[in-house]
Amino acid sequence: MVGRGHQVWVYQSSRHPFAGECWKGVRLLRQPDPEGRLGTFGQFIYDFFCLLDARRRGFDILLQLGYTSNAIWFMAWPSGPVNIIHMDGLEWKRTKYSLPVRYFLRWMERLAAHQGDVLVADSKAISSHLERACRRFAEYIPYGAPAVPARDEKALARFEVDPGQYYLAIARMVPENNLEPVIEGVLDGEGLLPILVVGDTDTRNGRYLENRYGGNGRVRFPGGIFEPDVVNSLRSFARLYFHGHSVGGTNPSLLEAMACGVPICAHDNVFNRSVLEEQAFYFKASGDISRLLAGWPYHQERAKAWAEHNRQKAKTEYSWQRVADSYEALFLKHAKPKISI
Repeated sequence: MVGRGHQVWVYQSSRHPFAGECWKGVRLLRQPDPEGRLGTFGQFIYDFFCLLDARRRGFDILLQLGYTSNAIWFMAWPSGPVNIIHMDGLEWKRTKYSLPVRYFLRWMERLAAHQGDVLVADSKAISSHLERACRRFAEYIPYGAPAVPARDEKALARFEVDPGQYYLAIARMVPENNLEPVIEGVLDGEGLLPILVVGDTDTRNGRYLENRYGGNGRVRFPGGIFEPDVVNSLRSFARLYFHGHSVGGTNPSLLEAMACGVPICAHDNVFNRSVLEEQAFYFKASGDISRLLAGWPYHQERAKAWAEHNRQKAKTEYSWQRVADSYEALFLKHAKPKISI
């Protein structure tokens, strides 16, 4: 946006290690963030400070990314700029939250949907949900997929796997990401290939999975990996990538897997199907996976074609250039004209 001649400000937590006032032409507005002292409640205070600051500035557009901790302050939203709300995923469906928290998140979704001037959804399924549940139209602008650098086969050495001779799943260790059915399906399927389950196991679900399956040599938990080149190489050389996410919009890790050109087996839900359409395998239970793996020789050519289709799709439909074009068009469409006397 800066490169296109727009002035851009981004609110930034006081806890962020970068303390400069500007980054690549983007002006940073640092605000007090008490999350370190207050925990999750500190997010609500931080958002409140950001909104108060925005009230005294002459912004044309205020893009609020998410609604969880800012919708409750809707009375403090600045009236000058157009308030565009990115509606995020269906946070209230996440089983990691207690029932009262889920009710609260559902309430926040409705508040944001009804108070926002313009709504944005990064999934067509989210757009449909908002039309049904909140009677509001949401502009569909997807998430973007990064350009994937050349893959490096040497990155596999530390995991003791060979190209095409392992399965892969990358996800936060929470029940709604369906890692247990994936693991069970792989273990029940014919063959001896291992599965790498990448993610931080220091969660309740992660500890359960590691305790239950960690002793099986075919199930490996390398922990969280935060080196993009290594992660993308793991994706690129996997025989099959499992995407078990069942809640949310357009998931970034799914787009990253598509960009790597790996065959994908995804949990069968409207969010994943809206992205992958018919160019993927789907599962609802572990038995679907075991049957797929048992008949893998019959699926290889189709899997290869689908992987290439998804790789090209990530470069075109989900390119960050296209995402930027869509946001710029949306901003210009809704910005209020300045009247000078």
